[in-house]
Amino acid sequence: MLRTKIGGIGYYVPEKVVTNDDLTKVMDTTDEWIQERTGIQERRYAERHKETTASIGAKAAEKAIENAGIEKEDIDFIIFATLSPDYFFPGCGVLMQRELGITKMEAGALDIRNQCSGFIYGISVGDQFVKTGMYKNVLVVGAEVHSMGLDFSTRGRNVTVIFGDGAGAVVLQPTEEEDQGILTTHLHSDGTYAEKLCFISPGAHGGYHNQYVEEPVDYGFSDAEFGELFLNQHMIDNAMYFPHMEGQFV
Repeated sequence: MLRTKIGGIGYYVPEKVVTNDDLTKVMDTTDEWIQERTGIQERRYAERHKETTASIGAKAAEKAIENAGIEKEDIDFIIFATLSPDYFFPGCGVLMQRELGITKMEAGALDIRNQCSGFIYGISVGDQFVKTGMYKNVLVVGAEVHSMGLDFSTRGRNVTVIFGDGAGAVVLQPTEEEDQGILTTHLHSDGTYAEKLCFISPGAHGGYHNQYVEEPVDYGFSDAEFGELFLNQHMIDNAMYFPHMEGQFV
């Protein structure tokens, strides 16, 4: 029976270390406050204008490919999971493909936007490709550059103290060994509380999703203005251009 195994693993974290004490200089918090609530002492931040989600993903991918004992040209398909892409489009999968220098091959690439569970979804999708025999070497990457879009003020500390930047990657390959491989995957979701942990703007919802919350939220523009602007001062002043988390236990 054909199964999917992890043939190689790789990761990359930026060099810049940001400690809890560093954050106390820009927001009302303490090392003790952060550690009591998260256990986090430090995080890594990408180098601005030099490192992106796709570029750090590529560094993790190179290590995974090397550890799998294959060449970059052997990759059949790329799955890139992120909630902090370089662009709205094209996806980070093709940007990383270019970064790796394997654009002249016929490998496909897709992005998965499923937040914290994105990498797990990527593994599940890749598993289906491999065990059906469609592809032999599927590269799955999970990468985030959160530091470029966080609210570095006391208002945003519940979110900002948690997140850093980094990337992980695996190469999925087929195996017939009985003691190897993914046995099964089960994916579930519930959109009931989508706005409890969200990044509202910019977006094309135009207030449509208000119907799912008890008290409709004014997102700063009317239906007539929808399509003419994605960002205004109201959104900036009300932190709508930053990630939003309703409660530290989300």
